[in-house]
Amino acid sequence: MRRILMLDCKQEISSFNPLPSQYENFHISRGAELLEHRGLNTEIGGALSVFEAGGDIEVVPTIAARAGSAGLLSAEGWARLSTEILDAVAAEIGSVDAVYASLHGAMGADGELDPEGHLLTEIRRMLGPDKRLAISLDLHGICTDRMLRQVDGLTLYHTYPHVDFADTGARAARLLLKLMNSDVRPIISRVVMPTLVRGNELITAKGYYGDLIRECQRLERDGSVLAAGISIGNPFTDVPELCSQVLVTTESDEGLAKAESIRLAQEFWPKRALMQANLIELPRAIAQASTMAGPLLFTDAADATSSGATGDSNLILKGLRDAGYPGRVLAQIVDPGAAAAAHKAGVGARIKVTLGGAIDPARFPPMPVEADVALLSDGKARLETMGTPLAAGPTAVLRFDNFTVVVLSRSVSLFDRALYYANGCNPRDFDLIVLKSPHAEFHMYDAWVEKNFNIDVPGATSANLPTLGHTICARPMFPLDEDAAFTPEAVIYRRGSA
Repeated sequence: MRRILMLDCKQEISSFNPLPSQYENFHISRGAELLEHRGLNTEIGGALSVFEAGGDIEVVPTIAARAGSAGLLSAEGWARLSTEILDAVAAEIGSVDAVYASLHGAMGADGELDPEGHLLTEIRRMLGPDKRLAISLDLHGICTDRMLRQVDGLTLYHTYPHVDFADTGARAARLLLKLMNSDVRPIISRVVMPTLVRGNELITAKGYYGDLIRECQRLERDGSVLAAGISIGNPFTDVPELCSQVLVTTESDEGLAKAESIRLAQEFWPKRALMQANLIELPRAIAQASTMAGPLLFTDAADATSSGATGDSNLILKGLRDAGYPGRVLAQIVDPGAAAAAHKAGVGARIKVTLGGAIDPARFPPMPVEADVALLSDGKARLETMGTPLAAGPTAVLRFDNFTVVVLSRSVSLFDRALYYANGCNPRDFDLIVLKSPHAEFHMYDAWVEKNFNIDVPGATSANLPTLGHTICARPMFPLDEDAAFTPEAVIYRRGSA
């Protein structure tokens, strides 16, 4: 029996969220608790399905640390988290044959802007130079030079909106087993493109980015390469190596790895302007919506909690109310004070509170409302896509005028309908729904709404990228700099033989 150590560490941050995240943001699973991922659509779940299928692998689960997207992790939080992760790994790594690490790639901490690189460097030091180390990453991750120097191979998500969590973990597991069964010296070719991208062309089912991802999938499926992917980074994680990049892994063929990574990059780069968000100003969107039958979707990508925003933007709510939009509106907002007031008053009470600006009042001045408390809950739900738990804290449904607002105490991922459903609200019962995410799976909204308006309002995850104020990432960088130029160059990473 060969032993494979497994660990998981994930958080996506926005450098433009003013509220630092803390250790307490993370849900920590330890040891055998990781095995609860069996059958789930998660990377750990997918990897387990591969490792446990053959009967000759003993899985060594160590630790999983997952946090919702938020602001930069505090120095104290990172020190505690990284120590706990590395201590858990150190306790088992001496007796294992290989390591699989499920990571995100868009973490960031005060004093450590490459947390995944730090963890992998320390894990490689403990593992030694000859044993295999494979990782999986979100396609919004920032895969750094330091990370690539530690690993033998990696897999990236191939879908956006993301649905292939388990598949990505399974691909990483199969890659790791193949490397363990051979003496090949794998090659990773990296081509960095100085561009940040956002928008509908990134939807892999129908956008141009998806066409290129299917090329990556073909290369993997026909056996040409071990792994291929295009990482588009998280434009809100302002770190030195923020970029888009192509990553191709082959068994030992440097020429093929270079050629394919350069080819994909040369096809991607000319489409960088196409791969930007098509935004509409709020007053114009409201004016058009007021003449439409609906239902309609207002996408508030600027306050996307799953991308690291605060979730407390009231700008769309305020715009709709001030304009006198007549339809029934359903929205969500993070406001622990308003939720607490509703819980104190009880169902049926009428309360005077402010909504929004609980975390970022400079962007979102609090909006006074007088509302009826329609429902109270503990804020627990499960994501539709992954089945993993959400814990939004004390939650209330407030109704005022033609508005129904689900008020959360904590920021959680809002890229599906889970917290609407869990609080008695069916989006199909409303004329206009607000989505705090750049995208949702097609069937959730786009399949049945008359129009999806991508609203241009301020926020920590605004798709209007030049307005955010990057100060750390490499420049020039498109679209922050229109004159950014690109000459394709492949950097090769090759580890020693096993």
